[in-house]
Amino acid sequence: MVSVQTRVADVVRIPVRPGGERPYDVVLGEGVLGDLGEIVAGRTRAAVIHSVALRATAEAVVADLRANAEVEAYAIEVPDGERAKQLLVAGHCWDALGRIGLTRDDVVIGLGGGTVTDLAGFVAASWLRGVDVVQVPTTVLAMVDAAVGGKTGIDTDAGKNLVGAFHQPLTVLCDLATLTSLPAVEIRSGLAEVVKTGFIADGVILDLLDDDPTGAAHLPELIERSIRVKADVVSGDPREAGRREVLNYGHTLGHAIEKVEGFGWRHGAAISVGMVFAAELSRLAVGLDGATADRHRDLLSRVGLPVAYRGDRWPALLDAMRVDKKSRGRRLRFIGLAAQGETVIVDGPDVGLLISAYEAVAPERGGWAR
Repeated sequence: MVSVQTRVADVVRIPVRPGGERPYDVVLGEGVLGDLGEIVAGRTRAAVIHSVALRATAEAVVADLRANAEVEAYAIEVPDGERAKQLLVAGHCWDALGRIGLTRDDVVIGLGGGTVTDLAGFVAASWLRGVDVVQVPTTVLAMVDAAVGGKTGIDTDAGKNLVGAFHQPLTVLCDLATLTSLPAVEIRSGLAEVVKTGFIADGVILDLLDDDPTGAAHLPELIERSIRVKADVVSGDPREAGRREVLNYGHTLGHAIEKVEGFGWRHGAAISVGMVFAAELSRLAVGLDGATADRHRDLLSRVGLPVAYRGDRWPALLDAMRVDKKSRGRRLRFIGLAAQGETVIVDGPDVGLLISAYEAVAPERGGWAR
């Protein structure tokens, strides 16, 4: 359980200024969870949506808000992992909000990993057609990706994040103290999204991970740099009308792997394979240099993430990619790299080209019909 009282001075505020929408800050540092009472002070009620694993922390947050912020706070527990992002779970949350009488002047708090912040944001966006949400991400993945930018959503049988809304948070509190008990496998999963921001924008990130692939020696800086990349992108394109698509680098195949695996793969693991595929597609389609393409496989391997997937799954993956959010009709769209930090759209590539790129991640080097 993480204390909600302790606060240290070394705190970074990263502004997110989505044009035409409410601005907010991402607050990063140890002990910033203690700011929550001040942020929601003056509200009558707060609903803390949290995962099972964070039950003790949620109970501490509720007690603190009741005692020190004079807010009627309630905990709403949801399943761990991707099982939280289901319509039935969202319905459970809406029913709970109805029971406690949450109004437009009140607030939802998302406490947990990326699945919880995605769910909490969607629940807040749809309850009374929109109530405030404060995101409190507790994993590397949620801090650098899910909780920032206002994208919310749930999964369906058709695919990942196909139902959702854009709903900017009131603020995002990234308390580094919540990471101290995080399993190493979860740190690695989050580093996939950190690596992504390195390849699409900030090459210093890649150098820091070259120095220490575990991320441990530079974790606060890695998280800050990655958040700054995302904050800059979403500030210029809050609703994915253009530039924001670059944040989907590696995600078209990655989301397909998650769907084909029944969401049994961690997001970061799937995105890691997706980036190796995207790098090879970039080499074939837009001339990405071989050294940068190879760096994907080398760096992600040293981080401890997978860089290969089953060749015989290609037909199922292709079907899944056709219902990806970025597709236009039946035409596939991928984010590619012309060079480190220089993204391009690969629009409607030939299936034969996709198969050639997929061979870079398929150890069987075959198993599908060309």
